[in-house]
Amino acid sequence: MRVFVTGAAGFIGSAVVPDLIQAGHEVVGLARSDANVAALKKMGAGVHHGSLEDPDSLRAGADNSDGVIHLAFIHDFSKFAENGQIEKRAIEAMGEALAGSNRPMVVTSGVAMLAPGRVSTEEDVGASGGPRVSEAVALAFADRGVRVTAVRLPQVHGGEGKAGFIGYFLDVARQKGVSAYVGDGANRMAAAHRLDVAPVYRLALEKGVAGARYHAVGDEGVPFREIAEILGRAAGVPTESIPAEKAAEHFGWLGMFAAVDAPASNALTQQRLGWKPTHAGLIADIGQPGYFRKV
Repeated sequence: MRVFVTGAAGFIGSAVVPDLIQAGHEVVGLARSDANVAALKKMGAGVHHGSLEDPDSLRAGADNSDGVIHLAFIHDFSKFAENGQIEKRAIEAMGEALAGSNRPMVVTSGVAMLAPGRVSTEEDVGASGGPRVSEAVALAFADRGVRVTAVRLPQVHGGEGKAGFIGYFLDVARQKGVSAYVGDGANRMAAAHRLDVAPVYRLALEKGVAGARYHAVGDEGVPFREIAEILGRAAGVPTESIPAEKAAEHFGWLGMFAAVDAPASNALTQQRLGWKPTHAGLIADIGQPGYFRKV
């Protein structure tokens, strides 16, 4: 299958692309810079020049493919709403190119705010009113002849000094001189190693059911206090509890993620895709000395 991949040179994309190629697929990655081009060529992928802000380039990339995996997002959270709209237009452009063909399109969503306070499942319907609307926009194409699915991500880690929002929490710890957690820190974050995440995208592409949602989750829920303790050691600062009413002041836009209890199940994804996570869990991985040396 010739697969068009956005975000192919990124943290997750650089795991997804080799997994696709190893499985026999031809990959063409979206590239907006010379660095992206070099990374794609090094992985053995083809290059399609363009960006999320160029719907025509995305439309052409999708039109010339047998399927699409959409990983890209502009990670400037000072412009979260604006970037959500850019992604919306990007998905619509690719969806229009695939409409009526029954070709697959796999898009990226998240598990963090699906069902605060309980374990979310693949059957939970994501909210459509937030800044990022990738899942709702994409799944609408299931009724237009696109075999579209959504892969929901937790905090993704995996040996390159990154771990989803956790890297931003590390920045806050360094800036504030304390690695904080809210209350008793028992609220949980789901997580997954990027080498476990990659095959979920491939399997969703190959055999996903139109309209389905899959959870690329390894750890169902890691207590935030355990994460804060590791970040404290990495930053060389103490770890302390703060009250809930201080979370927004301390963490800024990250406050809701520091306080929310957001575990997520992968049971239906394992059952429906025949997938099983096998790589290191979050605490074992980011707890390695020097994990965050690159950020």
